[in-house]
Amino acid sequence: MAQFTTLTSRAIPLPVNDIDTDQIIPARFLKATDKKGMGDNLFADWRYNADGSPKADFILNQANSKGAQILLAGDNFGCGSSREHAPWALTGFGFKAVISTSFADIFRNNSLKNGLIPIIVDDATHKMLFDLLEEAPRAELTVDLAAQTVSFPGGSFAFPIDPFNKTCLLNGVDELGYIMGFEKEIAAFENRQ
Repeated sequence: MAQFTTLTSRAIPLPVNDIDTDQIIPARFLKATDKKGMGDNLFADWRYNADGSPKADFILNQANSKGAQILLAGDNFGCGSSREHAPWALTGFGFKAVISTSFADIFRNNSLKNGLIPIIVDDATHKMLFDLLEEAPRAELTVDLAAQTVSFPGGSFAFPIDPFNKTCLLNGVDELGYIMGFEKEIAAFENRQ
């Protein structure tokens, strides 16, 4: 997993509530067992016509969305089934953070294990961010994981993250990588036994 410290990027607004994991990555794409190509199928039913051509009116298909790494989503993002493919699709497309008022627990945990930061904000901040992006679509946000803040033109706000996941993300390791960081201590313990 890549190390995450700070990220400065434009944010893409997707003001749809209750986006479930089947909308993020439809079930027909779950046969894959690795992450390769998952980003191509992100929001597939919303992004593509029946013939496979892109829908010009969908936000991710518009030129302003290219290169953006932050998704500003509606309430209750990632609800539904527990598929790990959902954060795979988001990160495969290039997103490194998703901002919402709430996330389904399983989606949030899968995201953190795959280097995608789920940022929870209150209703007022959520509305302010959507208003900001409507007024200034190319505005950039800066996510500072160490400080647990998001800065935007004119201010900043704090966001919660548990200390273990924060440590793993800052060091670019998953749970196993974290444990392997204590290899010498584990070996010394085993030798004492």
